Amino acid sequence: MATEVFRSAVPLTVNGERRSPVVDHRSTLLDVLREQLDLTGAKKGCDHGQCGACTVLVDGRRANSCLLLAVACEGCQITTVEGLRGADGEAPHPLQRAFVERDAFQCGYCTPGQLCSAVGMLAETAAGHPSHVTEPGAKTPVALDRDEIRERLSGNLCRCGAYPHIVEAVEDVIR
Repeated sequence: MATEVFRSAVPLTVNGERRSPVVDHRSTLLDVLREQLDLTGAKKGCDHGQCGACTVLVDGRRANSCLLLAVACEGCQITTVEGLRGADGEAPHPLQRAFVERDAFQCGYCTPGQLCSAVGMLAETAAGHPSHVTEPGAKTPVALDRDEIRERLSGNLCRCGAYPHIVEAVEDVIR
C-alpha cells in the first residue's frame, strides 16, 4: 500500500523575498527554511520547542519554527537571522553588533535564535505586551530592566551560559 504524500506550493515572504517552496504538508517551517531555502541560521536544537534555537519571526512575532507546519504559514512574513538588518537595510542589526561587542555568544549555536528572540522581544515590549514579571498595572511600554529581559528571553536556552553578556547586549541596544 503506497503512502499518499500531500504537497503544495506555499507562498511565503522570507527575509523580504517572495518564495513558494513546494512542501510536504508534514514539514515544519524549520525544515523548509533549512533544507529547501538554504537558510541554515535557525538551528534544530531540541526539535520540541523547548530550547529556542529555531526561533524566527513570523509576521513580526517570535515563533519556534520547529513547532510550526510550513503549510500553516502560507502568506506569512518570515524573518530569519539571515534577514536581520540595521535601519539602512545593509548594516548588521544593532543587536547583532551588540552581541559581537559584548561577546554574547560562545559556541554560537543558540545565537541566531537568541537574536531573533531579542528582536521580537523588543517589538513586543514596545507594543505594550506584559511579561510574567511585569508588575500588574505597570505603565506600558514597560521599562526593560534585567529581570524583564531575562524573563522575556527565557524561552531561549544557552548551554554555554552566555546569559550575562546577552542581557548586556540587549541593554546596550535599548539605551
